[in-house]
Amino acid sequence: MIEVGALRALRSVAALGTLARAAEELGFTASAVSQQLKRLERQVGVPVLAPAGRGVVLTPAGQAIVDSAPEVFQALERCAEAAQSVSQGAPRGVLRVVAFSTAIRGLVAPTLGRLATSCPDLVVQITEQDPDQALHSVDAGTADLALVHDADGLPAPLPPSLTQRRVHTDVGDVVMSSTHPLARLDEPLAAADLAGRAWVTSPPGTVCHQGFRRLLAEVPEDRSGEAVAIRHLVDDFATQLALVAAGDVIALLPRLARPPLGDGLVSRQLARRPTREVQAAWRRSADASPAIQAMLTELTPGSPAS
Repeated sequence: MIEVGALRALRSVAALGTLARAAEELGFTASAVSQQLKRLERQVGVPVLAPAGRGVVLTPAGQAIVDSAPEVFQALERCAEAAQSVSQGAPRGVLRVVAFSTAIRGLVAPTLGRLATSCPDLVVQITEQDPDQALHSVDAGTADLALVHDADGLPAPLPPSLTQRRVHTDVGDVVMSSTHPLARLDEPLAAADLAGRAWVTSPPGTVCHQGFRRLLAEVPEDRSGEAVAIRHLVDDFATQLALVAAGDVIALLPRLARPPLGDGLVSRQLARRPTREVQAAWRRSADASPAIQAMLTELTPGSPAS
């Protein structure tokens, strides 16, 4: 009989391309994963992997096994959820949540106290991951629930085994010193108000820098021929606020990411508010999971969880 652990290992190797990366995801050593796959090859009687440069690729037999694996995992998950729903009313066990950092801070962390009261036998384990990796983790079965966002205005591709629902719309505001000229404006800031301003923003390659660039595209050039001046590149939002408080730079910060504003700092809305949608994603076969339903209820109070 094929071992479930070997199926999961082969699926991770197929997605990540190397034994080392699969082992890291699964929490094993590369040697342990290699032994699992060797046992799998003995059980099916044919090779499932072939070397390819520094990594590996699936053989046709290995690909056939990976293609069939979701049905096995879904059947096992339905059995586990059925047993749980019969044996107990409240969620229990471990719920593995993967999410980007600001969703952990602004969405997941505030739910933990309420869940501890309503579901005392449920343990929530949280791991920070970018959206693409988070979706892969849920699809591979190494996590139960992912929080992802539509980076660069586009949703992350959703594997067919997963389903999702929107749990939050995050909005970006401009933060500045209370003595900054823009702080005197009562109306939402237009793109023209930002012309010629000096900024601190996240470094290129980050999601927040992408959002900043989309805003920058709308800002007209000033007399010097520049739309804005990027004076500082800093990824930590608390540090950005320290630079805003210390000088004449301003910052575009999503509300989920924004620490409490200290004395001397104010935020101003933009006339065209930059937004990003936050989605919760989980395996379709886990729709009935009491733990997932409890977390979804806390993330979107007042809304049905499914």
